[in-house]
Amino acid sequence: MELFILLSILVIALGASFYFYYKKKPTQKNNSNTLYTEALNMLVRGDADNAIRLLRDVVKQNTNHLDAYLQLGDILREQGNSQNAIKIHQSLTVRPGLDEKLQNQIHQSLAKDYLSINEISLAKKEAEMILNIDKKDFWATEFLLDLAEKNHDWGQAAQLIKTIEKNNKSDITRFARFKVYEGMEKFENDDRNGAEQCFTKAISLAPNFGFPHLHLGNLFSENRNLVKALEHWEQFALLDTENGSTVYSKIEAALFDLGRFSEVEKFYQRALKNNPENLDALAKIANVLEEKGERQKALELVEEALRKHEDSIKLRLMKLKLSVQHASPPQLAQQIDSMIDIMTSHKE
Repeated sequence: MELFILLSILVIALGASFYFYYKKKPTQKNNSNTLYTEALNMLVRGDADNAIRLLRDVVKQNTNHLDAYLQLGDILREQGNSQNAIKIHQSLTVRPGLDEKLQNQIHQSLAKDYLSINEISLAKKEAEMILNIDKKDFWATEFLLDLAEKNHDWGQAAQLIKTIEKNNKSDITRFARFKVYEGMEKFENDDRNGAEQCFTKAISLAPNFGFPHLHLGNLFSENRNLVKALEHWEQFALLDTENGSTVYSKIEAALFDLGRFSEVEKFYQRALKNNPENLDALAKIANVLEEKGERQKALELVEEALRKHEDSIKLRLMKLKLSVQHASPPQLAQQIDSMIDIMTSHKE
C-alpha cells in the first residue's frame, strides 16, 4: 500500500514538473518576443537608451534570442561603444548550429564594429568571411570595394567590381568604372598600352561617363601628347559637372603650352553653356575678360550672375577683385561687409 502511495506521489510530481516546464517556457519566450518588439519600436522612435534596457531584459529572459544580441551590439556601436559591441557580437560566433544567414549577419556587424574603430584589416577579414560562406554576397563585396577604393587598392577594386558585374550586369557605368580601375592598376605597373586599352574600353561602354576621360587625359599627358590629353580633359570637364573644374588648370596650361591660349575663353563658354549653373566656369571667363582688358564686360557678367546667386561668395570675391582698382574704399568695404554677413548667416 505504501509503495502504491509513493509511486502515485512520484507520478503526480513528475506530471506537475512537465506541466509547469512546458507551460512556463512558451510564456517566457512570448514575453521576450514582446519585449523585443517594444525595443524595436523604441529604436524607431529614437529612444536608444530604453531600447538597450529592453534588449538587455530580453537576453536575460531568453539567452537564445540572438537577434536581440545582434541589435544590442549594433546600438552600442552607434552610440560610440564599439568595444562592447565587439564583445557581444564575438560571443555569438561560438554559438553552435548557426545557419548561414545568421552567420553573415554576425560577421557583418563585426565588420562595422571594427571599421568604426579604424581596425581596417579586421573589418576586411570579417567581410571576407562572409564571402567564404556566400561568394555572391552583395553587402560584403560592396563593403570590401569601399575599403579598396579608400585605400587606392585598384587591383582589388577591379576584381571586386568584376565580381559584382557577374551578378548584376544592369549598371553599365559601373562596369566602365571597373575598366578604369583595371587601367589604373596597369598604369601603376607601367603597362601604359594596357592602361590605354582599358580607359578606351570604358569610354566605349559608357560614352557619357567622364571618369575614364580624366585618366586617359592624364595618360596622354604623361606620354607628352598634349593634344590628346587636352581632348580628354575637356570631355571630362564637360561630362562631369560636379568634378570637372578640377582639370581647369590643366586645360589652361595645355592650351598655353600648345600656343592656343586664345581658346581658353571658348572652352569656358562651352562649359557654361553645358551647365549654366557652373560658377567656376563663369569666374574663369571673367578672369579671361579682365586679362584682355575688358574689365567692365567681366564685371557685368559677374553682376548678372549675382542676381541669380546673390549668396555666392565666389562671385562676390570675383566682383571685389574686378572692383579693386576702380571702386572707392567705402564701396569696397561695403562689398566686404556683405560677404561677412552672408558667411555669418550661413553659420547660424
